[in-house]
Amino acid sequence: MISPSFMLCMTQHVGRSLMFKRKEFEIIRSRLMEPRHFIQVVLGPRQVGKTTTIRQVLATLGKPSLYFSADDVRDAGPQWLSRCWETARIEASRNPDKEIILIIDEVQKVPNWSEVVKKGWDSDSWNERPIKVLLLGSSRALLMAGLSESLMGRFEEIRMTHWSYAEMHEAFGMELDEFMFYGGYPGPAFLLPAEEERWKNTVRNAMVDATIQRDILEDNRIAHAALLRRTLELGIEYSGQILSLTKLLGELQDRGNVSTIAGYLEKLNQSGLLGTLSKYSNDSARQRASIPKLQVHNNALFAAFCRKTFDEARSDPIFWGRCVESAVGAYLLSQSYRKRFEVMYWREGSDEVDFVLRIHGKLIALEVKSNFEKRSRGLDKFCEKFSPYRSLIVGSGGLSLETFFSMDPEELAA
Repeated sequence: MISPSFMLCMTQHVGRSLMFKRKEFEIIRSRLMEPRHFIQVVLGPRQVGKTTTIRQVLATLGKPSLYFSADDVRDAGPQWLSRCWETARIEASRNPDKEIILIIDEVQKVPNWSEVVKKGWDSDSWNERPIKVLLLGSSRALLMAGLSESLMGRFEEIRMTHWSYAEMHEAFGMELDEFMFYGGYPGPAFLLPAEEERWKNTVRNAMVDATIQRDILEDNRIAHAALLRRTLELGIEYSGQILSLTKLLGELQDRGNVSTIAGYLEKLNQSGLLGTLSKYSNDSARQRASIPKLQVHNNALFAAFCRKTFDEARSDPIFWGRCVESAVGAYLLSQSYRKRFEVMYWREGSDEVDFVLRIHGKLIALEVKSNFEKRSRGLDKFCEKFSPYRSLIVGSGGLSLETFFSMDPEELAA
């Protein structure tokens, strides 16, 4: 059942969620207080609080700022971005003794944005204009391409990702089982628990559809948009499971080929929706060519696209086991983006290890158990073959799920 604390907290969600500050708040704030050295680039999926965090930071700095979003402008082009920059320069000239902060949201939507930013930043540096620049973006591939092409040595990254259990618990009072099912989207959390179906619709429409439309379809040439959407839905259904692209294509029963599906999965991963894990191998070529394990970045997607309610899922041991494993994988995948470590799986014959991590060069094997019946023979085989730095059971008979979801995965390599 939904916890009473969660129900009570939902009545107070607006004030608490607006006051809650993610850990990136202090990072961004401290960097904007430093002398002007680098462009600050905040990357992360949609609906994880990037813009809210920036607003919180600006409210504490007391410095003039200008905010522009390419999402708010139809066909925002280089000229639009240049005009934003000129506006900031006018403001700076009127207040020569004050720094001004220029914020451009969803900057990757502007064609050739990196060239405009490079020109503006270098000109301001040469003329000693006190303009600090903060760029926000949700499409990893497009943003990183621009950064690597033109802005090397001029920027610092701040990566934000989906909300963790600790954050959802503190901000909304979510208990562990609720987090493993509903995941880490703060926006629609106020709808729970009374309006669960409305919550599902909000996740599907405001989170998933908005990301597909704004971050994939608008910025890429997609031949079969319906096939992309169906690939996502089927991938969510199989989250936490190993599935060959050939079998996935067969399940889709649509036009396309394996290369098309692989390309769609890559774009879904770059947008923070659905990722794929490779099989661990000492041979990097074999690892890249392995059958993928599908994995959502946020388990809210798993819940939003399934037909079960929270209570129904919790009372079905087999389904709940899948939900728990998917939640563990979502947390690891999400944190790997922020902390830059690898997440893989391993299988040989009937032996399998749910997750294999490589953190700071150390190999860590994790087996997820939601009950005592699941065997751990695969973990033993993996240890015999690869001698990992650490091997752990997460869940029943091992490291508690509460502890796991409350810790930084880098602690496993300590």
